[in-house]
Amino acid sequence: MRFAPAYCVWTTITALLCIAASAPNAQEVVPPPNNLPNDYITVLNWAKFPDGRRFGSTAGVDVAPDGTIWAYDRCGANSCDGSELDPILQFDPSGRLVASFGAGLFNFPHGFHVDADGNIWVTDHGVDPPNDKGQQVFKFSTDGQVLLTLGRAGVSGSGQYTFNQPSDVVVAASGEIFVADGHGSATNARIVKYAADGTFIRAWGRHGAAPDELEGPHSLALDSQNRLFVADRTNNRIQIFDQDGTLLDSWTQFGRPSGLAIDQNDILYVADSESRDNDGGYGHNPEVRRGIRIGSAVDGTVTGFIPDPAERGGTSGAEGVAVDTDGNVYGAEVGPRDLKKYIPRSR
Repeated sequence: MRFAPAYCVWTTITALLCIAASAPNAQEVVPPPNNLPNDYITVLNWAKFPDGRRFGSTAGVDVAPDGTIWAYDRCGANSCDGSELDPILQFDPSGRLVASFGAGLFNFPHGFHVDADGNIWVTDHGVDPPNDKGQQVFKFSTDGQVLLTLGRAGVSGSGQYTFNQPSDVVVAASGEIFVADGHGSATNARIVKYAADGTFIRAWGRHGAAPDELEGPHSLALDSQNRLFVADRTNNRIQIFDQDGTLLDSWTQFGRPSGLAIDQNDILYVADSESRDNDGGYGHNPEVRRGIRIGSAVDGTVTGFIPDPAERGGTSGAEGVAVDTDGNVYGAEVGPRDLKKYIPRSR
């Protein structure tokens, strides 16, 4: 089993040197590169709201097959509790809001995915038992009709059909559904797999830092080989599984992963919104800069980096990430409460 794939560093003469490393029987920690080129121009104020509405916190963005960009915001705040605003938002490539829905359905939207058929998937990992919200995964049509619901509203659990802070969801080409269930030490730490109709298939994972254990499984993505990438955030690594839960690889060179996206060319985009120096406290990942790292989903080579301009401290920068077919990158930000667009400089 290979745990430490290729990575890239800069020499003193600024030539990019790619170094292959492997450790067949150990989980070798490969430092995330901090000084790779930023080949993108940041577009500020890209997402435009009518009537003076402003973005709340967001960690979810994805690109639909028709090229529109879908995202959520937490109703102008950091929660949708009591709000009458629509949290699910559709933008055209210019950033104009063209549709919205979902008012009154969510407590704390968190995970976000648009599947190959254009359906929108959202996890609600907040808990609001008096109003029967939270601990669910929703599938929507593009006009906001609820097509499928997983979990029991407002009920925390670790059974086949209950969740404890589901953080993300992704759908395979087969239609099978994968849910990253858990967000912290007091919640679950597992991946749950369902058939396309919502029938439970299997679950795997438990709390811990050993290979195939999880702490805070925060984001999911699938590559062209149908491998499941899991942002094992609290462990500062990405773990890669087959669709039956067998561990295939573990990578640390992409930082502390909050968000994952893989494009049609198997380029991997990883949002690190939390790395910080804090003497072993939450987010501890010393000497690692926050930002979006870009590389190969095939061999783990890191080739680019969009740095987070904020000072090291609390959560900032992109927590969710997506990419369109033109190579534009979108970052969904919790702390700054924004949705930014990054355009390749080569265009």
